[in-house]
Amino acid sequence: MSSGVAARRDAKKLVRSPSGLRMVPEHRAFGSPFGLEEPQWVPDKECPRCMQCDAKFDFITRKHHCRRCGKCFCDRCCSQKVPLRRMCFVDPVRQCAECALVSHREAEFYDKQLKVLLSGATFLVTFGDAEKPETMVCRLSSNQRCLILDGDSHREIEIAHVCTVQILTEGFPPGGSTRATGMFLQYTVPGAEASTQLRLMAGEDANGSKRQAAAWLAAMHKATKLLYESRDQ
Repeated sequence: MSSGVAARRDAKKLVRSPSGLRMVPEHRAFGSPFGLEEPQWVPDKECPRCMQCDAKFDFITRKHHCRRCGKCFCDRCCSQKVPLRRMCFVDPVRQCAECALVSHREAEFYDKQLKVLLSGATFLVTFGDAEKPETMVCRLSSNQRCLILDGDSHREIEIAHVCTVQILTEGFPPGGSTRATGMFLQYTVPGAEASTQLRLMAGEDANGSKRQAAAWLAAMHKATKLLYESRDQ
């Protein structure tokens, strides 16, 4: 990909919506697959009372819209201002208690797991029915739209074309936990009738790359949940 095309894909613009300032992709098609669209606000005339505590709105009890769900609440039920990165808001925005809890949980993905995915990890990668795996570094692209695999060859898989993700684990003795050791991925290729499969497995070595691979897989597991939420919106 040329630097000019990459720059256009990463270009962003500042827009103002009723909910606040947002830093969004210059071209809608290049938005993050983990993003959420702004909700339609419940019209003022349709919510004479708080949709949480049923308090009646008047000159003293003012109504506020949650920026995540779009419902109407009183100040007491919608007082928290929380970052909402999945909608690209520049500043923390007002959210109801339920939505604020979800946004707080998602903040961990952006603060921790996303950085792990962008850094990448080394895996043994098997494409389709290939007999031998290839050692490759797998990472998420900076615009979060592609999985990039680099080794003796180079592959890019668009996140939007991924249809199945299965994290492979190995178990410990009864009462213990499990550890991610690999990932099975199924995706479609434009123009191809059948889907394509690949398997990533953490290698066996003593230099810490296996630990890094396990952290990357755990982050990918979290990313998969967000991806399915975005598609179901």
